[in-house]
Amino acid sequence: MTLRHSIALLLTATLAASCTTDDGMNASNSDSARVAIIDGVVWTGVPGSALAEAVLVEGDSITFVGSTASVLERAGDAQVVSAHGGSILPGFIDSHVHLLEGGYRLSSVQLRDASTPEEFSRRIGAYAATIEPGEWITGGDWDHELWGGELPHRKWIDELTPDNPVWVNRLDGHMALANSLAMEIAGIDDPGDVAGGTIERDADGLTGVFKDNAMALVGSHQPTPSLSARERALHTAMRYLAAQGVTSVHDMDGSSGTFEALRSLRDKDSLTTRVYLATPLSRWRDALQRADAVAKDDHWLRVGALKGFVDGSLGSHTAAFFDPFTDAPDDRGLLVVEPDAMYEDILAADREGLQLMIHAIGDRANALLLDMFERLAAERGPRDRRPRIEHAQHLRPSDIPRFASLDVIASMQPYHAIDDGRWADRVIGPERARTTYAFRSLLDAGARVSFGSDWFVAPPTPLEGIAAAVTRQTLDGRNPGGWVPEQRISVAEALVAYTRSAAYAEFQENLKGTLEVGKLADIVVLDRDILAVDGEDLKNASVAATFVGGELVFGAADVIGDEP
Repeated sequence: MTLRHSIALLLTATLAASCTTDDGMNASNSDSARVAIIDGVVWTGVPGSALAEAVLVEGDSITFVGSTASVLERAGDAQVVSAHGGSILPGFIDSHVHLLEGGYRLSSVQLRDASTPEEFSRRIGAYAATIEPGEWITGGDWDHELWGGELPHRKWIDELTPDNPVWVNRLDGHMALANSLAMEIAGIDDPGDVAGGTIERDADGLTGVFKDNAMALVGSHQPTPSLSARERALHTAMRYLAAQGVTSVHDMDGSSGTFEALRSLRDKDSLTTRVYLATPLSRWRDALQRADAVAKDDHWLRVGALKGFVDGSLGSHTAAFFDPFTDAPDDRGLLVVEPDAMYEDILAADREGLQLMIHAIGDRANALLLDMFERLAAERGPRDRRPRIEHAQHLRPSDIPRFASLDVIASMQPYHAIDDGRWADRVIGPERARTTYAFRSLLDAGARVSFGSDWFVAPPTPLEGIAAAVTRQTLDGRNPGGWVPEQRISVAEALVAYTRSAAYAEFQENLKGTLEVGKLADIVVLDRDILAVDGEDLKNASVAATFVGGELVFGAADVIGDEP
């Protein structure tokens, strides 16, 4: 190792240690640190701007963007970080996560790739052997499509988990499996039908699978984690997000426990990811109280959005469609809310100036929600609402132009397309699939599209999301030319959806989402020029460094200095 390389590593470690301690650190704690990121391909995200080579940061803001030579002229005693020809981009903004749950999932039983019922059961049993009796086994994120579509059954796991309640969900979060102990704790025998939900039964009674609204019968009996446990989960989540180049998130998990933990970390200056927290739509009054509890100009923790649900999910057959499922001719899915009651909440929230972020999967659910937004604008008059449809997955062709005409943001998750694309044709048929995850059609119609992951449902990995949007190659490798390839978009369009449009989707486009003088220094450095690679090589790109407010929160980027 050369002396110069040793110095580079030492300076890098010093820079990293200043912001990645166990307790975390905000850019607001910076003593006007100066950083120059040079020798890269700077995609600023500003429409019509030319590519640059370097960015200069002072404190938590960008002070100059230009050539490497011009930045070095202004750098003074700044620490100099080389991108080695890689991309220098605005920090990725994940427009849809469940942050606290994502942190929990990183340490829970892992079932996402369990490909047989036997493997599913084995992993749960093995995990049970590592924890104390009485502890709940949650998370999991199983995918029954991997073993042919048969739903799991409590009998698969009862003998393996006699002392631990089990409540493991499908990867979409719209159905879960309970073992007999969990149902016993919940006091469930056979509760009958649940509005907006489904309880699976067979000849022996309840199978242990509960869908959508019925999930509360078991889920509500889980013990509440302590504040310290929630804070640890959030730290785990933020460290993982930093490694993916994610600098901001729109958090859909607006429970009181999540808000309490986020506010506690903010009070300790321990957030390393910027969070825009949504509150459940029916609890819009809570959002007003929370907004009063945080600073109006806080760039780290903000409250002001509301999350609602119209329907369930495709994989659970609870998405609401006009026509029946192709593989279930008597089933059109379901609405998880009574529309008139939802509209009353929407009206009340709009009177208070709150933003609406509402989940809709099936074409009927999306059409119904667009109708509500159109009615809202007609009854309440024009204002800058920026309503969002979360997922906007399956659309009637006639509804696609309505997103632009009604100024509705399509908040979408491209990874879902390459996941669901393995089996969606079987469930909804090829005709409806043509406008499923309709990225190209929505952009061509003038709609604003923001991208996210829906983590824990899918991984919070923007580079995988970009590759998914650009190639639409499904996870099973069976669509090398892309599933519904006419809906593919370009790398630059996908970058906009993860940066500038995502910032717009949270009313923050004047602060972040592009690399411009005066904006927050939320920056990600990639190991290659992502605009110059083909679709296949996109999958090999990786994050080299992530900065939030000018502080290095992930990476070991080389710090270049004169060799003594």
